[in-house]
Amino acid sequence: MPIETEIKFRVDDLTALSQRLQAAGFTLLTPRSFESNVLYDTPDRKMRVRTEILRIRSYAGRWTVTHKRLPDVGPGEDKHKHRIETETEVSDGHALATVFLSIGLIASFRYEKWRTEWQDGEGHCVVDETPIGNYAELEGSAAWIDRAAARLGIDPSQYSTLSYGRLFDLWRQQHNSAAENLTFADVAPAIQKP
Repeated sequence: MPIETEIKFRVDDLTALSQRLQAAGFTLLTPRSFESNVLYDTPDRKMRVRTEILRIRSYAGRWTVTHKRLPDVGPGEDKHKHRIETETEVSDGHALATVFLSIGLIASFRYEKWRTEWQDGEGHCVVDETPIGNYAELEGSAAWIDRAAARLGIDPSQYSTLSYGRLFDLWRQQHNSAAENLTFADVAPAIQKP
């Protein structure tokens, strides 16, 4: 089974990162496009307890369904995040969501962002503009991630293995926010409070 290995890092200047990506030999794969994600779980959150996700994603005109879980052997996280990922394209995400709801799953979490994808022939860098800030992810082999990060001027101390759900939980605590989903509509009012 394919194991996805990645890290995230915070991005303070999107333009500067784009310039560094180009200088490091990355080419644009997908221009900035809106992405919407819905995680599904059992009502008692059994998948979350097992550190699994089941996601339907709409991005750049495509629907995908993804299941991620911890590897059978080895760490789920060291300085990199490792997950077994099974993903496939589907023709109708709304129909699939109806199936999930019909078999008793619930839409447990929604998150959205604007995503730009880059590649260098060996790995990918995605740049995400989220409602709680900008992040980039490097995805490839652990060795490639470390080499690519060095080319981009990213120190390993800047690596994060946190999911967007966990980053959102931390943001909600820091901002004392009651927002339930990491969506622009839910987060914007919380940011604008006096």
